[in-house]
Amino acid sequence: MRPTAIIAAIAGLVAGVVAAIVTVAIASSNGAFDGSTTVITAGAATVAPVNVTASQSDFDPAAVYRARIRGVVTITSVFPDGEAGGSGFVVSNDGLILTNAHVVTNSADQSVQPSDVKPADHVFVRFQNGDQISASIVGYDLFADVAVLRVSADAEKLQPVPLGNSSRVRVGEPVAAIGSPFLEAGSLSVGVVSAINRSLSSGTGFAIPGAIQTDAAINHGNSGGPLFNSAGEVIGINAQIQTTSGGGEGVGFAVPIDLARHSMQQLVEHGKVSYGWLGVRLSTVTPAIADRFGLSVKHGALLVEVTPGGPADDAGLKVGGDLEQFQETSIRPDGDIITAVNGHPVVGSDQFVRLVAEAAPGQVLHLQVQRGDQSRSVNVTLGVRPL
Repeated sequence: MRPTAIIAAIAGLVAGVVAAIVTVAIASSNGAFDGSTTVITAGAATVAPVNVTASQSDFDPAAVYRARIRGVVTITSVFPDGEAGGSGFVVSNDGLILTNAHVVTNSADQSVQPSDVKPADHVFVRFQNGDQISASIVGYDLFADVAVLRVSADAEKLQPVPLGNSSRVRVGEPVAAIGSPFLEAGSLSVGVVSAINRSLSSGTGFAIPGAIQTDAAINHGNSGGPLFNSAGEVIGINAQIQTTSGGGEGVGFAVPIDLARHSMQQLVEHGKVSYGWLGVRLSTVTPAIADRFGLSVKHGALLVEVTPGGPADDAGLKVGGDLEQFQETSIRPDGDIITAVNGHPVVGSDQFVRLVAEAAPGQVLHLQVQRGDQSRSVNVTLGVRPL
């Protein structure tokens, strides 16, 4: 049996465990860490949208379920000390399946450091008709909590589900989650998008940006399963819950499908994912913070820490003086504030994290940086994000 930890009002991974429920606490990051959507084309299938509209009143979760249930699978991962269960979904005709990294690795174990994470010894995929077959792990991305599996395309009549565009998701739109909570395969829950652009802890020290919050019921075993919009397109991978009891309480989170697609592309092509890295910790500048500390700009990403010898340090970016707390935000008021990247205004740290995460190591970012009343341009060459 795998180790059990206690959740106390913090985000927890929602993979289930055969014969027992394992709940793993995830510590929140203090501040945001820096971090082109790509598409899998080989083996991909054209999947028709569900014949429903996107309005709340016309949302037909039964239609979404009928159209997509055959593409959703239950995953069992075998470890030296037990078995863990989760969900996943087929994304190509040649046998690719998306799920969470913590479903098929031991990354959910808080005693394991990210650099020591190991994959499961064996992974099995069970389809809705009850057939179970072995799957291989193509690769996993701990920074995004995404894993790609492959099954034999001849083993089953695969039914890929279509991937949507998480950048178009809006608060209030209806969603449907399908998965295997408590290993009850093929379970449907419905709700709405409660919030967007949330930051989740990945357990690596770097945030997962752009997460989707939903009130659709997500419980242990839902991890890795799809979150569908009303057209039957996957907009996220169900990954975490925020809870005081260890169960679903209406605050669930999904990894945005745009980020998952980016991970999948690199895992399929290279077996690993590389992210650009600036070597900073940031806080968001708001008008209230600007007024409180007399900052010359109302929006941006304020440097709180700079890694010695990192790309930001090499480019001459600086933090301010003593660390202060204001509205639960860490502030060094005299430090550099990033206000634009490659000509795009930066309104906060989460947005900047996403922009850095989308850039490749070795890419040069053109930053506009404010220090006091002076604005200057800084070019910085991104490094490789360390695990």
